[in-house]
Amino acid sequence: MADLKTVHTSAAPAAIGPYSQAIVVNNMVFTAGQIPLDPTSGELVGTEIAEQTTRVLQNLKAILEEAGASLQTVIKTTVFLADMSEFAAMNEVYAKFFGDHKPARSTVQAARLPRDVRVEIEAVALIG
Repeated sequence: MADLKTVHTSAAPAAIGPYSQAIVVNNMVFTAGQIPLDPTSGELVGTEIAEQTTRVLQNLKAILEEAGASLQTVIKTTVFLADMSEFAAMNEVYAKFFGDHKPARSTVQAARLPRDVRVEIEAVALIG
């Protein structure tokens, strides 16, 4: 079996259950879904989709960097929205974080997200 490395950074919220912020295996990092929690206080950030998406992507960025990856090495994301009508507003923030880099992406509406947030995002990225 391949060696698995657990990723943890205080620059992103600690896991709130029996899981890791991310796992590294074979030069790839697989993040847990991130919700808009402030990494210091653990409190939810914002009520609007743009604010929440910003915090989620900041959290993802911190985890990826701790693992030796970056937003520019992301190969796939999955976005979970509480309401698909907020796709355009989420997508505007998402595009600012990724710039010209366009990883593969799936976006789905979820019946309910943890702590009733508007958005959750997970990513798979290459290291290096």
